Amino acid sequence: MNRDRFPGLADGWARLDGPGGTQMVDAAIDAMTDWMRSGRTANEGGAFPHARASEEVVEGARAAVARMLGADERGVAFGPSMTALTMAFSAAVGRTLRPGDEIVCTRLDHDANVRPWLIAAERAGARMRFAEPVAETLELPASAVEAVLSERTRWIAVTAASNAVGTVPDLAGIVAAARRIGARVYVDAVHASPHRPHSVAELDVDALACSAYKWFGPHIGVLCARPELLAELTPDKLRPSSDGVPERWELGTLPFEALAGVRAAAEYVVSLSWEEVRAHEDALLETARSGLRAIDGVTLYGDARDRTPTLMFNVAGLDAAAVAAALAEREIAVWDGNYYAWELERHLGLAPDGAVRAGFVHYNDDGDAQRLLAAVGELAQP
Repeated sequence: MNRDRFPGLADGWARLDGPGGTQMVDAAIDAMTDWMRSGRTANEGGAFPHARASEEVVEGARAAVARMLGADERGVAFGPSMTALTMAFSAAVGRTLRPGDEIVCTRLDHDANVRPWLIAAERAGARMRFAEPVAETLELPASAVEAVLSERTRWIAVTAASNAVGTVPDLAGIVAAARRIGARVYVDAVHASPHRPHSVAELDVDALACSAYKWFGPHIGVLCARPELLAELTPDKLRPSSDGVPERWELGTLPFEALAGVRAAAEYVVSLSWEEVRAHEDALLETARSGLRAIDGVTLYGDARDRTPTLMFNVAGLDAAAVAAALAEREIAVWDGNYYAWELERHLGLAPDGAVRAGFVHYNDDGDAQRLLAAVGELAQP
């Protein structure tokens, strides 16, 4: 699907590194290049037209991301990364916590949606509790989160999909459980966003964060939250900078050229047929999953019924780094280690070497899957 829209695929590599960052779509590349060549570049707030042009880039990016994520554009803030935005957000939340309050995280989450909350809890004298995935499948039903909720739970931080094993938690059930006890929900949609559509309004979550470079755009983080929540919380900021929402959550000058690319990438994502994307990715997942299972010596982790096309595995007798290096020699790009899924690596007893991760997005094809299976089959031979 749409391989011709991704110039970075022209080098012939099997790019199965999408969970760590996707290739940029042509429209985003062109938008960034056009902006930088236009002569309109200037900071915001000036009386001259170039400054107004920069303001229009920001406004356009907010509107496009709001459409993509079903959010109120007044609650869309940009930052250098999802990690930086979550650190800032959790720090502001931390100032509202009291000793004995509780935050719930999960063992499936990227550390960017765990450690910031741990820091906030430690500073406030609050308590962290963890929801455990189902042992056999690494699924995360709502009951797993409900098991650690209490009347002191103030926030639940949960992934929309595991960046390690692809598990898609029962977000609707988790949000419903949060509402029953008056807790708020922060969702990490970084890994899920190129695979599934999300609507902040329909999910009824309080905040959702993601990264444009995971959905075919440039490196920039996105925070979508209820505007009234962004007004209620107090972030660290400079005194002369705007006190308005969402601007007070954006530290320093925004990267206008990147926001031109963000708008184009968001518009591309909105144009996708999600039914076609899901069918294509599910077919690639099944090919790779069944093929890896058939190879002696390969151990696969996770077997959730609802998941993204992301596979985590090890090959007997080889550490994950050696497998990744051997695949790179065959021009197959994968990741190894823990990919910041720190809690899950330890939960599975895989530290310190972790495992190999191969992930598909809609621009991958069956040839990529077959190359992976052939190469792993060679490596697994005694």
